[in-house]
Amino acid sequence: MKHYLVSVLLLWSVTLCAQSVRLTATISSSQVAAGEQFEVVFSTNADMEAFEPPSFNGFQVLGSPSQSSSYSSVNGVTTSSISISYLLMAVKEGVYSIGPAMMKSGGRQYRSNSLKLTIVKGSAVAPNSGGGNSGGADRGAANGRPADISKRVFIRAIPSKTSVYQGEQLSVTYKLYTNTDIVDLALDKMPDFNGFWSQEVKDKTQNVQGAQEEYNGARYNVAVLKEVILFPERSGKLPLDALAMTIVARMPVPSNDPIEDFFGGSYKDIKYKIRSAAVNINVKPLPENGKPEGFKGAVGDFSIMASVDKTALRANEALNYNLVVRGSGNLKLLVAPELNLPADIEKYDPKVADNFNETLAGVSGSREFNYLLIPRHEGKFKLQPLRFSYFNPAINRYVTLTTRDFDLDVAKGLPGSNVTSFSSGAQQDVKMLDKDIRYIKTDGRLWMPGDGFYGSLTFWLLLLAGPVLFVAAFFYRQQYRKNNKDQVLVRSRKASKIAAKHMANAQKQLDAGDKKLFYEAVYRGLYGYLGDKFNIPAADQNKEDIEERLRSAKINEALIIQLNETIEWCEMARYAPVSGISEQEVFDKAKGIINDIENA
Repeated sequence: MKHYLVSVLLLWSVTLCAQSVRLTATISSSQVAAGEQFEVVFSTNADMEAFEPPSFNGFQVLGSPSQSSSYSSVNGVTTSSISISYLLMAVKEGVYSIGPAMMKSGGRQYRSNSLKLTIVKGSAVAPNSGGGNSGGADRGAANGRPADISKRVFIRAIPSKTSVYQGEQLSVTYKLYTNTDIVDLALDKMPDFNGFWSQEVKDKTQNVQGAQEEYNGARYNVAVLKEVILFPERSGKLPLDALAMTIVARMPVPSNDPIEDFFGGSYKDIKYKIRSAAVNINVKPLPENGKPEGFKGAVGDFSIMASVDKTALRANEALNYNLVVRGSGNLKLLVAPELNLPADIEKYDPKVADNFNETLAGVSGSREFNYLLIPRHEGKFKLQPLRFSYFNPAINRYVTLTTRDFDLDVAKGLPGSNVTSFSSGAQQDVKMLDKDIRYIKTDGRLWMPGDGFYGSLTFWLLLLAGPVLFVAAFFYRQQYRKNNKDQVLVRSRKASKIAAKHMANAQKQLDAGDKKLFYEAVYRGLYGYLGDKFNIPAADQNKEDIEERLRSAKINEALIIQLNETIEWCEMARYAPVSGISEQEVFDKAKGIINDIENA
């Protein structure tokens, strides 16, 4: 029974894995006009062993398909996807179906979904004359192309090698080929180079270099768009991402007018999307046979040289150990070699200085590692030879280089001597060592176990302070909740504070001389205070209800009359001037009324 359950679980997991492989077809638009370009993309989350596209009957295929891949890792889960895209052009109106594509992965066949596409009538493009009033790209551009445009304008990705080892450098040049006039062009997408470490070759002229080349028996004007050096980071078949552009090409069209032909003929400007064809790089893993111990991924052709700035010195005095790696290859990916040092010599992290030359031939130059070493005690020490291993793809084998050894004669250090860092002019990079590395103190006060803070009165008071503060905070929280539970009481308690804000605003308007805003602020302050203090809703804030609430609260009748007079003065003053009382007197009365009610 146990073996049966294990077999069922294994079969279920295999079935789930098989079902997780998908081949999906998508289209950029389900309705296009005749003569308009559109894109069909087939995407999968598995490795393709073989791929068979549909027939695309009724459409024109514009150039070769492009392939791209993406990888992501989230919380340790790695996912990947591969996409193959086709640029097509609609020819005739109607409703068309694009059949499923076929893919083989893991020894199984997979089929994509079908696509439906509606092609509507496209807008005709009138040809422009070849004279000086040709109109320009924006007026003449159209979606569409003559049958031979893909042979007259295209992009090529040209790698220096198509089969390399992991870490071996190669260069790729993206070139634009044209043998027709280009009115306008725009860059749509730069390649991502997934799976590669890339370094662009910088053009010192900052201009696109143009030349003429013969390709497939035809003469073309060629412009170099991008040059880049690549270093594969993993083995397998890695596709070079496409470089995509949108161009407006000026194409000649037939004309029945001999005079027009005499002056250059007719043409039309065609908006056209182009991209480089898919190119795969076969990346071979580095051989395990003969891989030396301590190999750290250096690939290329290198030489090394080591030197020290002194061999006789005192204890706690610094010396510089310099290692220079020269050659061509993945110099930018080299890590600092480990030095095998005696225990009495202290080492700091090395300073790295680069001197690289980047061309289509690859990265060459040198990387220099400068180690700061400090012998802590006197004596004779030997710096053992350093071993540096790399893989040379030219001879298909590993090479190990060894530096010379160095004998150090370390004398007794000076008392209280301070040590500084790099003797080659970088003394400011390392601090005085006697300020960040302290020696053992030979004097000072010592305590017996139990003597000091532990067990003292302060210790116990601080220990008890935590629970006491916790209990106090608990009761404070309970009291706070109780006081704020009744919103009517909370509103009543805060009534005077809100009224004070209104009175402050009234004083501000009084100082500014704005009588209308002054009386409005006093009016709002009194009504707002009464509504909050006695829980009177805004809809019930009239003279009768306010008097009734005040009498219920046993407010003095004279104070109620004084309140009504003040409110009436404010109401009248908002619409017409009042006489017989000044603004300051109104302000003082309002403040006095609020204070008297609070104290009642």
